[in-house]
Amino acid sequence: MTDIDRSIVRRFPGVPTREGAGVRLKRSFSNAEVPLFDPFLLLDRFGSADPADYLAGFPWHPHRGIETITYVLNGRVEHGDTLGNSGVIANGDVQWMNSGSGIVHQEMPQRTDGTFDGFQLWLNRPSGEKMSTPAYRGLRQTEIPHVPTERGGEVKVVAGSFGGAEGPVRGVSVEPEYLDVRLTPEEQLALPVRAGRNGFAHGIAGSGTFAGDDARPLEAGETALFGDGDRVVARAGPAGMRFLLASGRPLHEPVAWYGPIVMNTRDELAAALLELRRGDFVKERRPVLEG
Repeated sequence: MTDIDRSIVRRFPGVPTREGAGVRLKRSFSNAEVPLFDPFLLLDRFGSADPADYLAGFPWHPHRGIETITYVLNGRVEHGDTLGNSGVIANGDVQWMNSGSGIVHQEMPQRTDGTFDGFQLWLNRPSGEKMSTPAYRGLRQTEIPHVPTERGGEVKVVAGSFGGAEGPVRGVSVEPEYLDVRLTPEEQLALPVRAGRNGFAHGIAGSGTFAGDDARPLEAGETALFGDGDRVVARAGPAGMRFLLASGRPLHEPVAWYGPIVMNTRDELAAALLELRRGDFVKERRPVLEG
């Protein structure tokens, strides 16, 4: 049976915005695109050589009903939360947090030599898991498999699998795939993506094309949404190409979203906001520990 190559069906250039205490970033997609990217909710790219653009950070704020995935390409981010987790993620590290029934945390970028650069991706939780116990995992880059390609490229497998390697993030019900793909100049690589999953690529550096009916190169900073199929076939341009590839099983559930809280109904959202005001939003709480 012949594999079906996924084609690009829409492109998103990223919209400059500010979040947290004034961090400058580019947002590729958000609540207006929920049906297209389901189960993914939001993708932000933060990147600047000017500390004034990022040092204000993301002070203490709540989340409920989602998973947040922070991937630092270059720089350092200090983290703390109401589960008692405290630490730093740096170059190549990933912070994967399930906010579950409610968590309050902070993410504070530190002054960086060169460009502070990275991503935050939000992943929706199924209705039956939105009020689950929150959990946090900080992944060092040494814990993430690096799979070499035949032409000298590399695929980092955070979640999902590639080339016989399985990412360290497992047991997530929407079965997400999260890969960081680096290709050498003119290198071509086929990456399996299960049929029926929604998938997208975000250009990190360089440019390249994807097999299908849209041959225009994907440029750095651009996000491409794929149609259905069995695989994504990427071909790097003369300068090589690096991109994120993410896919997941769509939930096809209603979304009620306000700020950092994503539920299924307006009543659930109203209850969460009421709990925030009266101080019983967080169900699981432990002192913040240094580490």
